[in-house]
Amino acid sequence: MNLNTLTRELIDIPSLTGDEAAVASFLVQYLKRLDYRVELQPVVDGRSNLIATTAGTPSVFLSTHMDTVPTYVPSSEDDKYIYGRGACDAKGIIAGQIVAAETLRAEGTEIGLLFTVDEEAGSLGAKAANDHPLARSCEYLINGEPTDNILATGSKGSLRLRIKTEGRAGHSAYPERGRSAIDILLDVLGDLRNWDWPSSEKFGETTCNIGTINGGTRPNVIAAEAEAELQIRLVTAGTQIKERLELLVAGRAKVEYLSMAEPVDLLAVEGFETAAVRFTTDVPYLTNWGTPLLIGPGSIMDAHTDHERVSKRELTAAVDIYAGLVRTLIARSEQ
Repeated sequence: MNLNTLTRELIDIPSLTGDEAAVASFLVQYLKRLDYRVELQPVVDGRSNLIATTAGTPSVFLSTHMDTVPTYVPSSEDDKYIYGRGACDAKGIIAGQIVAAETLRAEGTEIGLLFTVDEEAGSLGAKAANDHPLARSCEYLINGEPTDNILATGSKGSLRLRIKTEGRAGHSAYPERGRSAIDILLDVLGDLRNWDWPSSEKFGETTCNIGTINGGTRPNVIAAEAEAELQIRLVTAGTQIKERLELLVAGRAKVEYLSMAEPVDLLAVEGFETAAVRFTTDVPYLTNWGTPLLIGPGSIMDAHTDHERVSKRELTAAVDIYAGLVRTLIARSEQ
C-alpha cells in the first residue's frame, strides 16, 4: 500500500461538502478489498458516513472527514510535497489513518475507522455518527486535522450566525423617503468589530470573521434588505456570546444562529508535543465516542488555500504517530 499514491487518488476524487458520495464509494471498495467490515451510515440527502471495523469491537477509532471546501484542485507532487484540494484537510489524513490501521492489524490490534461528511459546513455527519451503536463501545477517538503532527490539548469552539436587517426601499435621490437596510447592517457590524471580545489563557482571543455580505438590488435603489454571515471562534461558552450579541444588536437586526460548538479540552499523552489550536472540528459533536484526541499531518495555514499541500515527510510520520497513539491508549485501558 503506497501512502502517497493513495493520498493522490483521494485528492483526485472531488468531494466538496454535499457531494461526498464518490469518495465514499471509492473508500468502501478500497477497504472491502482489505477485508474490513464497511458500513455506510445514512446522514441526509443520500450522503453517508463511512464506518469500517476489523474483527471484534474496536476500543479505539481513527476518524476524520471526507468533504472539502471549494474549489476542486487536482493532485500534483514534487520531491517534498503533495498538492491539491484535501491534501492536508483531510485526504492525506484519511490515507495516513488507513495505512496506520493496516500496520496495527498486522500486529493483531483491532481498530476502527470513522470518516464523516459535512465537517466543513455544519458537521451533520458527526451529529449522525454520535448516535451509532459503536459509539458507546469506543474508549478513544483520535480525530485527524492538520496540526503539524502536534497533539492538540484543546480546540476553540465555533458559532455561525446570520444577521438580517430590514429597511424601506426608495429612490436613492431622496434618501429621506427610505431607510437603508445596508446602512443598518453596517452599523451593527461596525459595533461587532469594535467589541471587546473575551479571551482565555488557553485559547487566546475570541475572533469574529464577517464571511459574506449581501443586500440591495441596484445602486440607485435604497436597500430594503441586507444580511451577513459570520463565524465566531469561541474561547468561552457559546451562551455567553449569544447573550452579549443580543444586547449589542439591540433590536436593530434579526439574528439567526446556524450552528454552535463549544470549546473542547482534549487528551494530552506523555511523550507527544502538544499545543492548543484555534479551529473547530467534528469532535464537539462526537461526545459518545469516548475520550477525544486531535492530531494530523499538514498545516492549517495551508488548508482552504489554492496552494494546499502536505509534506510527504509529515505524512509518513503521521502513520507512525497514529499507530503509536493507538498502542499507548490500548495499553492505558488495559492497566
